[in-house]
Amino acid sequence: MPKFLKKSLIILASLFLLYFIGTRLTARIVDEKFNRVALAAPYHYSEKTTALYYNLPFVADLHSDVLLWKRDITKRHSHGHEDIPRMIEANVALQAFTIVSKTPKNMNFEHNDDKTDNITTLMFGTGRPPTTWFSLKERALQQCKELYNFSKSSQGKLQVITNQQELKNYIEDRKLNKNQTAGYLGVEGMQVLEGDLTNVQVMYDAGIRMMAPTHFFDNKLGGSAHGMKKGGLTPFGEQVIKKMESLNMIVDLAHASPALIDDVLKLATRPVLVSHTGVKGTCNNLRNLSDAHIKGIAANGGLIGIAVFEAAVCGTNAAATAKAIKYTTNLVGVKHVGLGTDFDGAIPAHFDVTGFPLIVDELLKLGYSNADIAAIMGGNIRDFMLKNLPE
Repeated sequence: MPKFLKKSLIILASLFLLYFIGTRLTARIVDEKFNRVALAAPYHYSEKTTALYYNLPFVADLHSDVLLWKRDITKRHSHGHEDIPRMIEANVALQAFTIVSKTPKNMNFEHNDDKTDNITTLMFGTGRPPTTWFSLKERALQQCKELYNFSKSSQGKLQVITNQQELKNYIEDRKLNKNQTAGYLGVEGMQVLEGDLTNVQVMYDAGIRMMAPTHFFDNKLGGSAHGMKKGGLTPFGEQVIKKMESLNMIVDLAHASPALIDDVLKLATRPVLVSHTGVKGTCNNLRNLSDAHIKGIAANGGLIGIAVFEAAVCGTNAAATAKAIKYTTNLVGVKHVGLGTDFDGAIPAHFDVTGFPLIVDELLKLGYSNADIAAIMGGNIRDFMLKNLPE
C-alpha cells in the first residue's frame, strides 16, 4: 500500500474515532446542562401518598422530549428527567414521546423567527445521520426509528402504541406485569412536514399519532404563541388539520397562538388536547391558556396537560403544578385535566419522573378524592387515547 494512502487511512480513522468519542461526550454534556431538576431524588412523601400512588392503575404523561438527546432510555441514568427504568419505578404506564425538530437561538416567550436553529448542531453533535443535519422531516423520522429501536432492545419493557387495540391489549398485559411501560409518538411543530401535505401520511406511517401545528416560531401552518406575527391557521394549516382528522391523528395545541387555537377549535370535528401548558389564572404569560381557551378545549371534549416547570406554573415545586391543576378543574371539571410535564424539554423540571408522587401529595392536601387523583394522574389520558387513537 502506498505510504500516502496508508497515512490518509490513518488520518481518516483517527478523525472518525475523534468524532465518535466527541459525539458521546457532547450528548452527555448538553443533556446534563439543559435537563436539570429543582429537587433531586430520592423524594419523600406521606405513607398515604405512597399507598395511593403506587396502586394507581394508570399513570400517564402527555409530553416528553427525551428522544432529542440521544440518551439510551433502556438504561438508568443519573441525569435528565426520565428513562425506562425510572419510568417503571415510578409506575408510569404511558408516555407521549414528542419530537423536536427546530428551535431558534436566543429562544424566548415573546418573539422568535425561523431564521436560526439550535437543533442542527445537536443532530451533528449527537452523531445522527447526515440526512438529519439538513432536513426537519428526516429529524422527525430518525427520532421515530430510535424509539422503535429502544422498544426492540428493551426486552419487553417498552411498547410503542399506535392504535386503540394495542392500548387495550397493553392495559390488560400490565394488569399482570407492571414491570413494563409504553409510549406513543408526537411532534412538536409541523415544520417537519416541510410544506408538503403528503408528509402527514409519511409521519403517520412512521408511527406518529399526535402533532402540534407550531412550536417556538410561526410556520406554514400558522402562528406560534412565541412567533413574530402570531396569526391563525393558514389555508395549508386547514388542509393539514383535515388530513390529520381523516387519519384519526390527535391535534396538539401546545405553543399555538391564541388566533390559531380559535381557528382549530372552529374547524375541529374531533377532540384536541394541549400536551404541556400552564394556565393564565395562576401564571399569566404568553405561553399559557386563557380561561376562554380552557373552556373551549373542554367543550370540544379535549384534554389539558399541566406542566412541571417554573415558566408554566410560576413555581418550582409540585405545589405550583397542583395549584394550576386545581384552577383548571375548578373551571372545567376533573375529566379534562392530566399531566403534561415537558420532561427533558431543555427545562429545569420540579423533579425527575420518580417524583410524580409529590403531585399526589399536593392534590391530597387540596382535598381531591382518590378517584379524582387517579383520573388526573393518568386515567383521563388513558380514556382519551382509548377513544381517539386510530381504531
